[in-house]
Amino acid sequence: MAAIDDLRSRRDALTAQRSSGVARVSYDGKTVDYRSVAEIDRAIEALDREIATAEGRRIVRQVRVTTAKGL
Repeated sequence: MAAIDDLRSRRDALTAQRSSGVARVSYDGKTVDYRSVAEIDRAIEALDREIATAEGRRIVRQVRVTTAKGL
């Protein structure tokens, strides 16, 4: 597993790249080309999971559904 600092630098590079609209990211002398924003989002989510695992915590996502009859 990579060091937490390395994972965070990769995540920061991806986040900056996503907001700039460029499909190429370079960090530590390595270059990665992405095809779409969705692919970048999946890579950021994967890095978030790796960082959480390295820190010993879990990412908990909740979906709440609320319904009403409208009466």
